[in-house]
Amino acid sequence: MERRGMSRREVLKGGGVVVAGGALLLTPRGRLLAESEFGEVPRETLAAPAATPAKPGVDYHPVVVPNGKTLPWHEINGAKVFHLIAEEVEHEFAPGLRATCWGYNGSIHGPLIEAVDGDRVRIFVTNRLKAPTSVHWHGLLLPNGMDGVGGLNQRSIRPGETFKYEWTLRQSGTCMYHSHHDEMTQIALGMTGLFVIHPRGESEPKVDRDFALLLHEWRIDPGASRPNPNEMTDFNVLTINGKVFPATAPLVAKLGERVRIRIGNLGPMDHHPIHLHGYQFKITETDGGRIPESAQWPETTVLVPVGSTRTVEFIADEPGDWAMHCHMTHHVMNQMGHEFPNMIGVRPGAIDRKVQRLLPDYMTMGHEGMGEMAEMGMRFPENSIPMLGAKGKHDYITMGGMFTVVKVREGLTNYKDPGWYQNPPGTLASASSATELSKNGIQLGGKRES
Repeated sequence: MERRGMSRREVLKGGGVVVAGGALLLTPRGRLLAESEFGEVPRETLAAPAATPAKPGVDYHPVVVPNGKTLPWHEINGAKVFHLIAEEVEHEFAPGLRATCWGYNGSIHGPLIEAVDGDRVRIFVTNRLKAPTSVHWHGLLLPNGMDGVGGLNQRSIRPGETFKYEWTLRQSGTCMYHSHHDEMTQIALGMTGLFVIHPRGESEPKVDRDFALLLHEWRIDPGASRPNPNEMTDFNVLTINGKVFPATAPLVAKLGERVRIRIGNLGPMDHHPIHLHGYQFKITETDGGRIPESAQWPETTVLVPVGSTRTVEFIADEPGDWAMHCHMTHHVMNQMGHEFPNMIGVRPGAIDRKVQRLLPDYMTMGHEGMGEMAEMGMRFPENSIPMLGAKGKHDYITMGGMFTVVKVREGLTNYKDPGWYQNPPGTLASASSATELSKNGIQLGGKRES
């Protein structure tokens, strides 16, 4: 009996499926092949696309891309048709820092492509760059000729040309796309994006908020107008969806909602341990697909390797403004370099007054750490920003780069930024008086009495 509508999950459970003309077999990489009198035939030649492409808000819950956007599509003969345009992009990383990058459809990173397992996708890619390019669909299962490696699977897309990629999706999960021509240059300049495929049907828990974040790293020297794609070690702009804090948009959720955060990393060199304050989450998905519930594990930090995606889920059961950031300490700073001396502990004395006779704007910095440098109101070179953060509700936030805030509130009527959290009485850390310290047996400058 013929069963073309079975999911990969059903095939995995059954171990084998009978079809007209032969049996479906599962290869080691999870690809279905059909044995017939014509030999082995890839499953995609047998499976017809879904009769009606899945609709957002009806068949799946759309993904939210903070500081980003989703690529629009339209339907033609049962296929979802998308159009990607590779082009030069003027991008603002944060107020005061702009650069000429390469991206897709007027943005870096490229817009999120969103579809559903079983959809037929037809993606046209137009090259408006002055260099050849191609697009690789990172982590997707597809025919070899659609894989997008320039020179290997296709010839490169020359300036002014448009190529068509088309196949039927047969997986779900969080994947990515990026240039696969002169990768060192084109990926470093921003030619990357996320590709999310929802499962068809009720095969995983529903979520109320589904966020997608793409990590990247850049070298942009103060005053420069373009990122340096030749950098290999000293990246000084670390971004989430192309933004550095304080320009990163918060992730807003209502109290009690189930939240999913998809994180992809197509930065050139570094892995990123992404840490969320205030919550324990479960790692529910890798770029290989969803992890069975029995194998999911709790964490507060998820390591996202280069070229990989990770997905976490949790219930937003504690209100507040919760930091979420890379735990590589230099990755939460902006335009930091390594080519300056260690000033910690230096006593500048009268050096400022003496040097200012020749250089009026001179000031000794870094002798008490980096925190005070961000608050001093010092002038910065053209097209550059402070190393550290921005003013917060209670004080200056001395973090930048890969830093954002998860904002959980009760009683929300929309998902706009609700502003700073108002801590209930008795739940905010505060300065202690000498009397309070004495009552608790604390003596400053002396030993605690037993």
